[in-house]
Amino acid sequence: MVRDQQARITPRSARSSAAPRSARSNAAPRSAQSNATPRSARSNAAPRSARLKARWLAVGVAAVAIAAVAGLAFGPVALNPFGVAAELLNLIPGVDIHSGLTEREAAIVISLRLPRVVLGLLVGAMLALAGGCFQGVFRNPLADPYLLGVAAGAGLGATAAVALGASSSIEGGGSGSGLVPAFAFAGALVAVALTFGLGASGGRVRTPATLILAGVAVSAFLTAIQTYILQRNVETIREVYSWLLGRLSTNGWREVVLLLPYVAVTAVVVLAHRRELDVLSVGDDEAASLGLHPQRSRYLLVAAASLGTAAAVAVSGLIGFVGIIVPHTIRLMAGSSYRVILPLSMLFGAAFLSLADLLARTILTPSEIPIGVVTAFLGAPFFVLVLRTAKRVGL
Repeated sequence: MVRDQQARITPRSARSSAAPRSARSNAAPRSAQSNATPRSARSNAAPRSARLKARWLAVGVAAVAIAAVAGLAFGPVALNPFGVAAELLNLIPGVDIHSGLTEREAAIVISLRLPRVVLGLLVGAMLALAGGCFQGVFRNPLADPYLLGVAAGAGLGATAAVALGASSSIEGGGSGSGLVPAFAFAGALVAVALTFGLGASGGRVRTPATLILAGVAVSAFLTAIQTYILQRNVETIREVYSWLLGRLSTNGWREVVLLLPYVAVTAVVVLAHRRELDVLSVGDDEAASLGLHPQRSRYLLVAAASLGTAAAVAVSGLIGFVGIIVPHTIRLMAGSSYRVILPLSMLFGAAFLSLADLLARTILTPSEIPIGVVTAFLGAPFFVLVLRTAKRVGL
């Protein structure tokens, strides 16, 4: 009896122990297949989101060309866009096309409007590139070029310059003796240095959060000093506000020549490290495990973007929202990789600010609206879109 019961029990236990083995052996391929599918999908999807497609690059170049021609053709004196485009082509050595423009109209295009349009393209490209860089460094879609106190420092520098007697520079629409841009540039750099110093005070390690908090504190402090100077020099308020609201008025090519080296240096440094921004987006620990030095890369990128922003602010005043609107729009349309965002931000940022300047010049002709008002009018509602889509794009 005992043997029969053991015989009956043994097959059952054998079957019960064998069943999970077969179940595991059958389930293993299913789990392997389920795990293999997302990996293949990710491996196929990553190149599409990280590669800069030729069609997007062509659209960006076309946007810059259209914005430049529109900025040159329209204004208090409307000109034929095709004639303006032909006149631009005549600037190329060896090209001679009959534009149909009179000598006076050609002088308006080349001598008056072209320096302002080129300045707008450079400033827009610089602010958009810096905005995309800051958003990648701080992993925050609301980060902009003025995050580290650049705006407050530049505003204080310009206010101090005007209080010292440089109001004629602003009233004349240009840089005059260069005192206002020089002081604004120095103030922006001092603000960034204070932010970095405050962010590491007390032996703390600089992190995105500490840098942002330090930037807020430095901005509040420098704005308070600026307010005090304005109260002590009431007659300078109008001149200072005309600069703070942003303007692209030029006296020839001086501002373009002043800004161009900083744009070139910033663009080379940031674009050369755009792959590192993709690595930083996964976190410092993961970036370090991949062989990247997160803090060193972050310092370099922030310094380069701040330098370019300070130069742009020095020649154009405070023009907000460009660094938020353009990179985030590119992220929604073309992909979330910074290898795509940064180059396209330069192109579309240049086109955006050039068109915004065109609106500022033509909406209330013959008077002119500060360009900062136009960008703020377009950028403030854009915050709603950023907040609604931030989770969807993984920021």
